[in-house]
Amino acid sequence: GETVQILEKCEGETTYYIHLKKASVTNRGPQETVSPLEDPTVTEVTSTLQEWALLWKQLYVKHKVDLFYKVRHVMMELIDLRRQLLSGHLTQDQNRDVKRHVTVRLDWGNEHLGLDLVPRKEFEMVDEDQISVSDLYKMHLSSRHSVQLSTTQGDGTRQRPGEPGRGPVPHHLLVNLKSFTYNSIGEDTDILFSLYDLREGKTISEKFIVRLNKNGAPKNPEKVDRLCALFTPSDRRRSLSVSLPAAGRMLLNDSKKGPPHVSYRRPYGCAVLAMSDVLQTISELKEEKDFVLKVYTCNNENEWYQIHENIIRKSSTKYTAPSTNYGLIISLQLLRGDLQQLRRENPLIFSRGAAMTRKLGFPDVIMPGDVRNDLYLTLERGDFERGGKSVQKNIEVTVYVLYADGEILKDCISLGSGEPHLPEHRSFVLYHNNSPRWSEVIKLPIPIDRFRGSHLRFEFRHCSTKDKGEKKLFGFSFTPLMREDGTTLSDESHELYVYKCDENTTFSNHALYLGLPCCKEDFNSCPSIPSSLIFQRSAKENFWICTQLSSTKLTQNVDLLALLKWKAHPDRVMDILGRLRHVSGEEIVKFLQDILDTLFAILDDNTDKYGPLVFQSLVFIINLLRDSKYYHFRPVMDTYIQKHFAGALAYKELIRCLKWYMDRSAEAVRQDHIQEAMRALEYLFKFIIQSRILYSRATCGLEEDQFRTSVQELFQSIRFVLSLDSRNSETLIFTQAALLNSFPAIFDELLQMFTVQEVAEFVRGTLGSMPSTVHIGQSMDVVKLQSIARTVDSRLFSFPESRRILLPVVLHHIHLHLRQQKELLICSGILSSIFSIIKSSSLDTSVQEEVEMMVESLLDVLLQSLLSIMSKSQSQEAVRGQRCPQCTAEITGEYVSCLLSLLRQMTDIHFQRLMENFQSKEEIKEFLLKILCVFRNLMKLSIFPRDWNVMRLLTSNIILTTAQYLSPALHKNFTEAEFDFKVWNSYFSLAVLYINQPSLQLESLSPAKRKTVLDKYGDMRVMMTYELFGMWQNLGENKIHFIPGMIGPFLGVTLVPQVEVRNIMIPIFHDMMDWEQRKNGNFKQVEAELIDKLDSLVSEGKGDENYRELFGLLTQLFGPYPSLLEKIEQETWRETGISFVTSVTRLMERLLDYRDCMKGDETENKKIGCTVNLLNFYKSEINKEEMYIRYIHKLCDMHLQAENYTEAAFTLLLYWELLHWEENLLKEFLHYSAQTEWHRKEGLCRKVIHYFNKGKCWEFGIPLCRELAFQYESLYDYQSLSWIRKMEAAYYDNIMEQQRLEPEFFRVGFYGRKFPFFLRNKEFVCRGHDYERLEAFQQRMLGEFPQAIAMQHPNQPDEAILQCDAQYLQIYAVTPVPDSVGVLQMDRVPDRIKSFYRVNNGPKDRDNEFKSLWIERTTLILSHPLPGISRWFEVEKRELVEVSPLENAVSVVENKNQELRTLISQYQHKQLHGNINLLSMTLNGVIDAAVNGGIARYQEAFFDKDYITSHPEDTEKITQLKDLMQEQVHVLGVGLAVHEKLVHPEMRPLHKKLIDQFQMMRSSLCHGLPGLEKSGPGPNRGILTSHGPMSPESFKLLHRHRLDTHTHSHSHTHSLTHCHRPNIVKLFQWRFLTQASPSSSSLSSTHSAPSQMMNSAPSTIRVGSPSLPLPDKYRHNRELLMLLPPHRERPSSAMYTNISDNGQPTHFQRALLHQVIGPCKPCSDPNLSVAEKGQHLSMHFDAFHHQLSDLPPALPARSLRKSPLHPIPASPTSPQSVLDGSSSTLSGSASSGVSSLGESTFGSATSSADPPASRTDTLESVPGGQAWTVDQEDPDSPYQPVRYSVSEPEVLDGVKPPPCRSHSAPGAPSGPAPQALPQRGVHPRGGPPEHQSAAPPGPRPMPRKVSQPIIAATKEEQAKVAWEHGVSEE
Repeated sequence: GETVQILEKCEGETTYYIHLKKASVTNRGPQETVSPLEDPTVTEVTSTLQEWALLWKQLYVKHKVDLFYKVRHVMMELIDLRRQLLSGHLTQDQNRDVKRHVTVRLDWGNEHLGLDLVPRKEFEMVDEDQISVSDLYKMHLSSRHSVQLSTTQGDGTRQRPGEPGRGPVPHHLLVNLKSFTYNSIGEDTDILFSLYDLREGKTISEKFIVRLNKNGAPKNPEKVDRLCALFTPSDRRRSLSVSLPAAGRMLLNDSKKGPPHVSYRRPYGCAVLAMSDVLQTISELKEEKDFVLKVYTCNNENEWYQIHENIIRKSSTKYTAPSTNYGLIISLQLLRGDLQQLRRENPLIFSRGAAMTRKLGFPDVIMPGDVRNDLYLTLERGDFERGGKSVQKNIEVTVYVLYADGEILKDCISLGSGEPHLPEHRSFVLYHNNSPRWSEVIKLPIPIDRFRGSHLRFEFRHCSTKDKGEKKLFGFSFTPLMREDGTTLSDESHELYVYKCDENTTFSNHALYLGLPCCKEDFNSCPSIPSSLIFQRSAKENFWICTQLSSTKLTQNVDLLALLKWKAHPDRVMDILGRLRHVSGEEIVKFLQDILDTLFAILDDNTDKYGPLVFQSLVFIINLLRDSKYYHFRPVMDTYIQKHFAGALAYKELIRCLKWYMDRSAEAVRQDHIQEAMRALEYLFKFIIQSRILYSRATCGLEEDQFRTSVQELFQSIRFVLSLDSRNSETLIFTQAALLNSFPAIFDELLQMFTVQEVAEFVRGTLGSMPSTVHIGQSMDVVKLQSIARTVDSRLFSFPESRRILLPVVLHHIHLHLRQQKELLICSGILSSIFSIIKSSSLDTSVQEEVEMMVESLLDVLLQSLLSIMSKSQSQEAVRGQRCPQCTAEITGEYVSCLLSLLRQMTDIHFQRLMENFQSKEEIKEFLLKILCVFRNLMKLSIFPRDWNVMRLLTSNIILTTAQYLSPALHKNFTEAEFDFKVWNSYFSLAVLYINQPSLQLESLSPAKRKTVLDKYGDMRVMMTYELFGMWQNLGENKIHFIPGMIGPFLGVTLVPQVEVRNIMIPIFHDMMDWEQRKNGNFKQVEAELIDKLDSLVSEGKGDENYRELFGLLTQLFGPYPSLLEKIEQETWRETGISFVTSVTRLMERLLDYRDCMKGDETENKKIGCTVNLLNFYKSEINKEEMYIRYIHKLCDMHLQAENYTEAAFTLLLYWELLHWEENLLKEFLHYSAQTEWHRKEGLCRKVIHYFNKGKCWEFGIPLCRELAFQYESLYDYQSLSWIRKMEAAYYDNIMEQQRLEPEFFRVGFYGRKFPFFLRNKEFVCRGHDYERLEAFQQRMLGEFPQAIAMQHPNQPDEAILQCDAQYLQIYAVTPVPDSVGVLQMDRVPDRIKSFYRVNNGPKDRDNEFKSLWIERTTLILSHPLPGISRWFEVEKRELVEVSPLENAVSVVENKNQELRTLISQYQHKQLHGNINLLSMTLNGVIDAAVNGGIARYQEAFFDKDYITSHPEDTEKITQLKDLMQEQVHVLGVGLAVHEKLVHPEMRPLHKKLIDQFQMMRSSLCHGLPGLEKSGPGPNRGILTSHGPMSPESFKLLHRHRLDTHTHSHSHTHSLTHCHRPNIVKLFQWRFLTQASPSSSSLSSTHSAPSQMMNSAPSTIRVGSPSLPLPDKYRHNRELLMLLPPHRERPSSAMYTNISDNGQPTHFQRALLHQVIGPCKPCSDPNLSVAEKGQHLSMHFDAFHHQLSDLPPALPARSLRKSPLHPIPASPTSPQSVLDGSSSTLSGSASSGVSSLGESTFGSATSSADPPASRTDTLESVPGGQAWTVDQEDPDSPYQPVRYSVSEPEVLDGVKPPPCRSHSAPGAPSGPAPQALPQRGVHPRGGPPEHQSAAPPGPRPMPRKVSQPIIAATKEEQAKVAWEHGVSEE
């Protein structure tokens, strides 16, 4: 179907590929239009398929798979149908049918693909130029309706458009017997199907009979698979009943009864299917559906005749259900349409030989030419004598039809369709029953010529069950079929006499009995019967039959026969005519022609005498044909009038009678006969005119004048009837209504005898004679209008000469109705008919006058009506909250199309005259306001659905033309002095709405459609914009009235993506600014309005897909030439103008992004980012508070939706900060009601506090609680005060008790120009979601920006990347650097609190990148602290620091230690349950790495003598690294101990392997740390410092993983105390505080370890942390110590605080230290004096002293035998602990999850402020046995003590000296302190003297027991420890 331009032809192959069609070319040249000369339907299919193809593929892409396949199917069908149309082999009917199928499919597809509805007429597209708007509207409606029809019912049932409305479609039921599985009968079976009506209690159809043999197969083999019948026409309210008489023995179960060679018909069973149940199913399907019918048997044969009813009524006592579910299997199908249509559409049914099974009697509609002659005979019942027998008889009736000569008529009996006719019929036999009831119906199709003289004979036989089984004749009955008077047997029950006879009687001489009376009536008519006849009547025996005749040729009606033979009784004619109306309609239509001939013959015979009666009879017959049942006989009547009617004189009498009737209508009380005559007016006139034609033909036009005069007089009578006031007489109303209804039908007849003008005058007079609306009732009103409508639709009105006469009177009536808003629908119908006629004849000059007539009469009232209808529909919409109801919408559509039709017909001249006709300016103003308002409503209310594009474009075109006609009038009348703001404003509003119409936005159309529209109408937006601009310029001084009101609307116009429109509009903006500048000296109003409107336009989103482009184009307003800037350049107010334009441009960019993100499919992050961006812009740059607040609330809602409660709180806080605690009254705003500022601020405050609570940021909520509390207190509102204080208290509790996950932070760079403006080439730091690791975050970001490319390196991108048209994402993890270091440095602050400040309020973020071994550490400074109003904040600046390889190594080892501690702690305290895989893997990772390199590599690198000598400045760091490495060995030892307790037996080998590798690692480290063994004197001797407690958070290791780099951040470490000798055995339980490492990654790359970020300030003292490996068996103890519970108040211990003046410990002290801990290096912080160091040491030795009374039990010192344990709160970031909040204690470990690897646990009551006491005092002051009890369990302890044996081999493995290094870290927030447990025997200041004296002066071994004090209680213990010490030494 594509057009090609043929440039050159050459013979050859091309001809095979290109088929040239004939085509017509219009507008030759580059823009030419080529249309093929083929069937328009084919062209349409071609273009539609091309259009669909693109959309169809899109369906697949959008996953609309279901629709995709449906459309594909329809497209294939269309291609096939198109092929059929092109073939040219179709008949007209077929062609029409194919086109119907095509249009249904096209409309269906267009609707489902969202394309335009195509208006059609006769299946072809219409050209809107050729028809009136009203017609176009109707076509759209009918096309829409046909689409809906086709989707609801499929397309088989639709009435063809253009066909007259028919009666109901007849339905037919196709029944097909599939099988009969009920084979227990074992006899031949007849199955009879019929339709049964329960309400009437009788069968209503003939029967369909199927004869089966004993095996259940058809007797006639040809019938296999052809056992089907068509019940026609069927009804929906019936049941299908099936009865089964079996032919066989008398009793089935008794083989003796009746010999096998004699067969009787016996009743067997019955099945019923209620049609009401299955109708729904079968009417929806197009194919057959199977049903199984159960066969029920009758319990008592006497009731067989009513078995159907019993089954239907479910009288289950009367019948027996079958034992199985088997029965009849039948299929049913419902077919629609008349029989001819069925034969055409379903030829297969008829070729299969479906038996036609008709209705009993005539169908609802009798068709002319339908010939039938069937007598239906029902054998009802009989009463017979017993005849001296002991049992009753078995009676069989045989029926014969005999002709007059006694011959039996062959083939005149039919038991049912489907089997051939029979010569006789035998009834079934009821066993032993003298009063049998059969109710068996048979059909007697007797030929008409044999009917007269034929009779029926019924013979009665007794069927013996004896062996012979003979049938004995004992009586007979008979009845003739026709009576003496020529009528047939009447349709009723007849009681026949039974005459006796015997077996030997022969009926050879039928005359012998025909003379006898057959029934009672017969007997009465001939009483004298000789008694000597052969046949004696049996007085007590009777036989009943019922007959029903369905014949089109025979009548049972005596009156009808008498009329047809009237000449036989001329004296009875009056009586016969009078009785005609009692004859049934069926009889009359059967003999219609004969009756009419008879009537006109009688009229001719004696006009005066019979005239009125003949007239009445004629009226009766004519009205009979108005009945729907006989409606089809009207053509028979028409044919009769045209061809057979011969009453040339009849017209005179008919006119006379008609006039007489009309004249009587004023006084007659009963007017039934008058009304009937009025209804028959059409046919009466047909007879009158035809009669006059015949007369004038016969007489060459005689008496013409008399005829005309009589007709005129008749019309006067008609006018007289109509002019009567009928308000008080109901009967008169009906008479007038009948007359008005029939009146338009006579025009065509009159036109045969009169000219158009004459008829028009008659009609005008008649219509004009009707009283006006005011004086008649509503019902009459409707009738009157319907009559006018039919007049307008008549042929008469199509003549211009008649229109000139009729139009004024028609318009007058319509005008009156519209004024009163009455009967609007009918009026609109009349108007659309008028416009349709005018349009089709618009070339005639007469049309101009008609249009003018209509403009004068209708234009104003039409506008008025439309306005009221529209306002009504809007108010209804408001009431119901939905679209206005169908009727209002329909009326609106009708009237809009009428108005548009009228405006379209109007020319310049009409508009001029219209304006001239107005009397005053006020009138013009009113008119203009009305029409502009209607047009505006047309734009706003979208009267026509979206897909009515043709209609919408035409509407736009008409509005544009009208506006062009009206603008001069507006300019002329309402500028300058008479300026009227209202009219001008109305005009501008219309123009704006018009230009913004969706249907005119050509950019959204396909190229082909765009070209079509432009060719036809041009770009109407541009034309309207020119009009708008012209009118604006005409305003002159008055422009100022439209500033700033019109800014928004005009801005909307510039959004139209049409360059020309924009260029026309730009000067208007400049104008506005200029005028306001002149008036006010600034253009603040323009500015404010422009910003407001921009914002609202964007937020509305306008629903347009191309919004992005629209806005991009709008920036051209402020962009290059011909832009606003260009204009502003030349103005005095240039600077303000330019700054305004630039800020608006920036706002535009932000709004654009906002709009893009809000489209719905964008992620929350983008939306939130955009909103923050816009919000800040409004606050900082434009300073529009209201907008700012609006966006605050939008942002808050988004956060709430995303469940970012903290961010939501910070966002609302912005609004809160704007408010003051004052009593000013605030207006209603957003969702806030009008209230005082104080109340609003209070409400906001409560809400913010609530959100902080939900976000678990209680620290931020507390200040607000205080603020509120202050307000409540100052107002003495103690109730609220109490509430808020409780809440504040609850928040403190939450901080201490509830777990919080620490968030991750990620740095994201967005590089490339493809990113939205607010992200482009910027870097942000984002606060991650809970549990979100780097990979997850990266996936999320790539999901949000699917086009983006992830950068694989951390370097800053170069300019090429920044400027490229792509999207690059650079993502890595960062660590926060907290603002408030103060809290973190305070020792007594619990870790839980510190952890919050560590990760919140951080405006800086660290990010770390590996570069070989040198590291660059970058600190990113953010624009706002996190958390804040968004999870994202932009990076403001970067600071870069380089980290040396050694520092890096320190950091890595430190981080790893931190990670291990955290994990081990969690397992110890059962925060991680059950599965220890995580621990196994982590330990394996560190130990194995150590064996294969790991930290050993650091040994090689940094402990090398060459390195140490070449880097003297690194000595301190090397020492620190050594300490850390030893600490790692120690931590691993503890970890293995925990692992050993928890390991599964199956995993023992792994554990063994770990132990072995650990040994190797330890030994390699020992050899690798030079100088560790030596301890020497000097200032660097170790001072042991102890520190405050730490929570698990404090040594959580922040573990991160990046794509290809591990990022780290460090803090400088100071004051490192190192252990000096590696081989000291004694291990003391010191309590150490580790430096909280801020690392953000570990060497490991797993995600297993929960991470936490922390940092330490550089100035803090770091004290020796254990770094030497432990003996395995001490690992647990060591670790228990390190996890000691923290305390709020810390009395410090005095032990070991006495240091000699020069900073050296005394020999005794050193020895003791040596013995207890091993030699230690002193603190390396040169700035710390010895005293300070000592002081520092003593500060937090409080682990077991809590105000002397509530000390918790000591941690185990040696063997973990009994230890009351403390719970550890689960780590907030540990996934396991969150899942399982248990804090149950792990055996052998006590910890608050706070401390580092250990801290000394010597207790003393001295406060930290005390001066150092003497060393000996300290030693003496701790009693040996009583500091902590050893062996007793504490009964009050809430924790069960756990015993360990010391002898486990793994525990006893190799020993190493204990590490003694501790870090002091201010970044150690602590958790809540557990309740202190009561202690036994604690004597801080010295115990019983014997213990004191027991302390020897020299160095002493440490005790082994866990719960023991540090000084051993017994010698045995001391000996043990000494032994272990000795082993170690060796």
